Amino acid sequence: MTIPVNSLLQCALDDERVFERSDYEGPVPRWCAGCGDHSVLAATQRLLADEQFQPETTVFVSGIGCSSRFPHYLKTYGFHGLHGRALPVATGIKLHRPDLDVFVVMGDGDCTSIGAGHWVHATRYNMDMVALMLDNNIYGLTKNQTSPTTPQGYPSNTQPRGSWLPALNPVEATLGITNASFVAQTAEWIPPHLFATIKAAYHHDGFAFVRILQRCPKYTAPLFEEGLKNPDSIELLVHEDGVMVDGLENVYKNQVRHDPGDIHAARRLAEEDGRTRLGVFFRDESRPRYEETRHLQAITAEEKVTRLSEELDLHAV
Repeated sequence: MTIPVNSLLQCALDDERVFERSDYEGPVPRWCAGCGDHSVLAATQRLLADEQFQPETTVFVSGIGCSSRFPHYLKTYGFHGLHGRALPVATGIKLHRPDLDVFVVMGDGDCTSIGAGHWVHATRYNMDMVALMLDNNIYGLTKNQTSPTTPQGYPSNTQPRGSWLPALNPVEATLGITNASFVAQTAEWIPPHLFATIKAAYHHDGFAFVRILQRCPKYTAPLFEEGLKNPDSIELLVHEDGVMVDGLENVYKNQVRHDPGDIHAARRLAEEDGRTRLGVFFRDESRPRYEETRHLQAITAEEKVTRLSEELDLHAV
């Protein structure tokens, strides 16, 4: 029997369970030592515990790639999908179960190459979910092929003389999509900022896109050395409606006060100029959400089977 959404919400309100971080920890991750995925997983587990997510109403959806093993390492519901198809799967889940907390975890190739069309339309749909794009600038799982975000001139197995094209800028691209409502960038080697950004994305009412700069110690370690060793190469965007982390100003002295409600300023700040900017570029909760236009009728399991059988009968020979 299908339980009405309002009954599920009431159950959640009456739930007296208290979860520890260990309650969300799955098997030991199989990522390489030094991989930035470990840092993102730790921040996510901290968020789950701090916000007391219910494991049975939390879903992590992924595509294919190193980062897409994410659902395996969490004790929540998970869906490990096809390459580039995490967003349409998540959209379907959210449409039919709006009461669920939905997170999407993708790599740079997963999101911006084979999944680029879904990335554009998921942003335009602006459904209430969090999309984490872990960007290590390479196809890591398949062993070192140029991805859309690989810097021009950086060698790989597919382009050994260096990437031919300028790298795609995911933040700048997302800000150019109609109905974008939350766009942020953070780095996995700055744990306080990483956690604060994911938390802000979760509390946003709409589609929250977060690009996470992430080290691959095997193939792209040199690309992140400047950010790791020279804090002055990083500029933090700070604002009450964005991300502000106490203590970071002692290390990252380059800070710019940026109102995330100003999309024109956000687009200027997103342009490549040699400086790595971290923070919330844009946020607007007034943007329409696709699920608000959809009113799916709650039906029982028996009715679902009957309707499915009727549809299949149409194709009987």
